[in-house]
Amino acid sequence: MQGRKLRRSRTDRMLAGVCGGLAEFLDISPILVRILFLFIPSNLLVYILCAIIIPEK
Repeated sequence: MQGRKLRRSRTDRMLAGVCGGLAEFLDISPILVRILFLFIPSNLLVYILCAIIIPEK
C-alpha cells in the first residue's frame, strides 16, 4: 500500500467516482463498494462528503 493515495476515479465512475476510486485503493471490485453504499442508507451522506473531500486523479 505504500505510495498509493485515495483518489476519485475518472474512468470507473457512475456519479462522482468515489466508489471506483475507493475500490481501486482497496483493490476490490467497484461493484462491491457500490452495493455497500446502496444498501446502507446513512452512506449517502458519507458518499457526498467523500465526493467533496477526495480529490480527483
